Amino acid sequence: MFRDLLASRELAWRLAVRDISAQYRQAFLGILWAFILPLANTLTWIFLCETGIISVKETALPYPVYVFSGSMLWAILMDAVNAPLQQTNAAKAMLAKLNFPRESLVISGVYQTVFNAGIKIFLLLAVLTFLGIAPGWHLLLFPLGLLSLVLVGTAIGLLLTPVGVLYSDIGKGLPLLMQFLMYLTPVVFPMPKSGIAATIYAINPLTPIILTSRNWLTGMPSESLPGYILVNILALFLLVAVWILFRLAMPILIERMSS
Repeated sequence: MFRDLLASRELAWRLAVRDISAQYRQAFLGILWAFILPLANTLTWIFLCETGIISVKETALPYPVYVFSGSMLWAILMDAVNAPLQQTNAAKAMLAKLNFPRESLVISGVYQTVFNAGIKIFLLLAVLTFLGIAPGWHLLLFPLGLLSLVLVGTAIGLLLTPVGVLYSDIGKGLPLLMQFLMYLTPVVFPMPKSGIAATIYAINPLTPIILTSRNWLTGMPSESLPGYILVNILALFLLVAVWILFRLAMPILIERMSS
C-alpha cells in the first residue's frame, strides 16, 4: 500500500495540474468560482438575519465574520469529501485500460482540494483584515486545521467512493446530505446552549473541527481542542481502513466498469 502510495506521487501531480488547468480555463469567471458559492451563502444568511426573517443568537465574532469563515471552511470540507469519488468517476476509461497506482486518483484530489483551499483562505484572510479581525499567533496553527478538514473529508469521501462508482445516486445525493449536515454543525449558527440541538451539535464529529479551525483563523481561544484531537485520531484510523477497502474494491469495480 505505501509503496504504491509513493509511486503515485508524480502521476497524481500531473493529473492535478491537468484538472486544475481545465477547471479554470473552461470557466469564464475562472478562479473566482473557488469562493463565489461560500460568498453567496454568506450574503444569504446575513440578509436573512438582518431582515429578521430568522433570529440568530449572539456569536463570539461579528456574525458576518462568523458565517463567512464557517462557509469557507465548510466549502473546503465539501471539496475534500467530493474529490475521491469525482476523480475515480472521471478516470473510469483510464482505469479500464491502464494499470497504475489507484492511489494517484486520491492524491490528485487532495492536491486539488489544497489548491482551491489556498484561494479561499487567501480571500478569507483579506476579508478578516478588512473587518479588523487580527488572528495573531493563532494563525500559525491554522494549517493544522486545514489538514484536519482535508483528512476528515478525504476519509468520508473515500468511504463513499466504491458504492458511488457503482451507483450514481451517491454522487447526486451527497450535496443534499452535506447541506443538511451543515445545519447540524456550527457553520452559520452558533452552538446551542441547551435542548436536543445542543446534544446533536455536541456529538457531531465535525463540530470540533470547524470550531477549532475557525478559532485559530480568527484568533479566538480553542475551547474544543480535546474533541479536535480525538476526531483527528479517529479520522486517521478511518482513512487507513477505507484505503484498504478501496484497494480491495477497485479490481471488482474495474471489472464492472469494463463489462
